[in-house]
Amino acid sequence: MLLGVVSDTHGHLPFATAAVRMLESLEVEAVLHCGDIGTEDVVPLFAAWPTHFVLGNVDYPRYMEAAIQEAGQHYHGRFAELEMEGIAIALLHGDDERLLAETISSGRFGLVCHGHTHKQRLQRIGETLVLNPGALYRTNQHSIAVVQLPELEVTHVPVGS
Repeated sequence: MLLGVVSDTHGHLPFATAAVRMLESLEVEAVLHCGDIGTEDVVPLFAAWPTHFVLGNVDYPRYMEAAIQEAGQHYHGRFAELEMEGIAIALLHGDDERLLAETISSGRFGLVCHGHTHKQRLQRIGETLVLNPGALYRTNQHSIAVVQLPELEVTHVPVGS
């Protein structure tokens, strides 16, 4: 299964749309959004896939929850625990550094996806692979990531505007 991972769209529709086009060309089967969605207008862009959204520190829960549910997508608040292709996945924004560190060190997840820093990250810590896809706003290099499951093969993919 090919999984798309995005973060930090911050409501910027041109960059989010470019990311969606890239995900379409890569033929991903599902998407994880690591928060800082920014506006409800971003949510419908991901209609082609089952998409799991967590909230970041700039997201307003009341508005985002309604938009995500209206789009028929998966709303998880600030933290999601998922299982895909037999891999336990944690999805969170990463602004709560203590929660991020505890999630990584817990040993409960094969993959931890987060955003917030606007910097790409791919790091193995114990048995856990930690992934930050980078950001689609407020960075010099816009990027997303794709993960081949269950192998946990990750590629960061640049995204133009």
